[in-house]
Amino acid sequence: MCGIAGQLLTSRRAELSDVRAMCDQIRHRGPDDEGFHVDGGCAIGMRRLSIIDLSTGHQPISNEDGSVWVVFNGEIYNYQGLRQELIRQGHRFKTNSDTETLIHLYEEEGVAGLSKLRGMFAYAIWDARDRSLLLARDRFGKKPLYYAALPEGLFFGSELKCLRIAGVPFDIDAEALKLYLQFSYIPEPWSPYRAIRKLPPASWMRYRADGRVEQGCYWRLPEPAAEAPAGWDQSTAARQVRDVFDESVRLRMIADVPLGAFLSGGLDSSSIVASMALQSKEPVKTFSIGFEEASYNELPYARVVAQRYRTDHHEILVKPASLDLITRMVQSCDEPFGDEACIPTYIVSQFAVEKVKVVLTGDGGDELFGGYESFFAIENMAWADRIPQFARAGLSRLADMLPYSAYGKNFLRAISRPNGLERYFEMNSAPYFLRKRLLEPEWMLPADGAWLTQALSACLLSHRPDLLGQALYFEATAKLTGDMLVKVDRMSMANSLEVRCPLLDHELAELAARIPHAWKLAGGSGKLILIQALGDRLPPELLNRKKMGFSFPLSIWFRGELRSFLVDHLTSQGFRDRHIASAEFVQVLLDEHQSERRDNSHWLYMLLMLELWFRENERLSASPGLREASCQAR
Repeated sequence: MCGIAGQLLTSRRAELSDVRAMCDQIRHRGPDDEGFHVDGGCAIGMRRLSIIDLSTGHQPISNEDGSVWVVFNGEIYNYQGLRQELIRQGHRFKTNSDTETLIHLYEEEGVAGLSKLRGMFAYAIWDARDRSLLLARDRFGKKPLYYAALPEGLFFGSELKCLRIAGVPFDIDAEALKLYLQFSYIPEPWSPYRAIRKLPPASWMRYRADGRVEQGCYWRLPEPAAEAPAGWDQSTAARQVRDVFDESVRLRMIADVPLGAFLSGGLDSSSIVASMALQSKEPVKTFSIGFEEASYNELPYARVVAQRYRTDHHEILVKPASLDLITRMVQSCDEPFGDEACIPTYIVSQFAVEKVKVVLTGDGGDELFGGYESFFAIENMAWADRIPQFARAGLSRLADMLPYSAYGKNFLRAISRPNGLERYFEMNSAPYFLRKRLLEPEWMLPADGAWLTQALSACLLSHRPDLLGQALYFEATAKLTGDMLVKVDRMSMANSLEVRCPLLDHELAELAARIPHAWKLAGGSGKLILIQALGDRLPPELLNRKKMGFSFPLSIWFRGELRSFLVDHLTSQGFRDRHIASAEFVQVLLDEHQSERRDNSHWLYMLLMLELWFRENERLSASPGLREASCQAR
């Protein structure tokens, strides 16, 4: 695991000092080593967290004649098989690392070789033969990669910090911030800055020294099946899920450093720990966090699993977050990011890294196997599809007339939407009734959802009539990449910890997509096929418990230790002067939350993170980047 950065300039030579400065910004992603390669206008570099081939895996790595070079962030789990195949084809290896496999696979197959990789990755390959730079990213976007294609050349990096120090323009993209205010994160390919984009998952981009750009996509998640393929029954599917799941876990246990697992006590993380224990000769190291507030504390469930599999178990009881930790969230994410689960993810990563350098985690199970409660709500509201369009229009007008106090979730507005996709957005992002009162008009996305449908077309199945299939696909492509995996990557790498996600193995994901909805969720319960496949390994109390998610008592903290910090920022003159949110309605949200009439902690956290990001952005913008510093020196 590493952090990478670099540039390909079209009209001048690149400088080693520039790429070194870019990599210095991401030292936390790779504290063990660094390396650079400069060739004319190209400079690539990396910071390394040593996991595999500790002695000879130094990057950048080249081919035999030094004409092709790579910097790589991630892990390739099937590299050993690929390596043997490439050796048979005549390639000579000088290391035992997975990184070198990328070079020889590129020589042999070009971008077509990407489809053979099983892992998580973001990498850059400099090909001196045709003076081109290739960027590539894994199928689900587990590893980040930002880029800016400017008149003077291409700049890229694992984090926005790399591009800022390189002097890339950081003018704010208002359209991206509108998406943040809708979803609490900025979806791919947007970034908060107009000049910078994220390379989409399962994509590649080739930038040539003359400024020409090529882009492509090498994989797409299969559409969720509404019905089972002919000749396939539920028992067979469960056996296949079990086999591919265990293989995925085994592949992710390959490491030359201490390895463990996050254990929340939920189905996904517990299944992973069980599989690890059954395939390991040594006790698995497990890490759990709990809270003083009993309703948020899952430690008893985690202990049951730890005891059953005799893991080397470690627990920490978390007290209210410090102000320093809250501000650290902004610095680690680089962009507005309103998922409050960042806080416990950061804490458990900080806790685990004291004992291990790699952990396995249960991310992806809800998206691929139907675990979210929102999926159950979709099933329960299927009847709304039968409401005539003229009746929906009347319901929409009626919904808009109701006062804010009449709403919990705006059920009436949800059923009035003209199609199921817009209803889904209404139910599972910031509701229109809330945004309409909270945001100034210029910060509102169109009410009909058409703009979102166009902007997120790569994550939607416009031809699919069933909303559940749409929702499963959206959660597994947009939210998983833009929210869940960002949270895991930024918080773990801020602590120099590698996180691996067995449930997001692409072969397991493709299998999950073939499984029909009815085998995944029914009667208000989800992940049924996963329980059928793995449930015999888990204590009964885990299978019968109510789903909690990775929740923590932020709502209580916002009424207690963090209240002054929250109020000071959201009622400050600086926040008001941004003219994004209505000061009067922000006060309503604060008052409602303090009186416990409503739990507004999610919306308040989203606004707090936005204000903290603005302040951090203004602070950093006052510091010169490489180009400004160079001009000042001259």
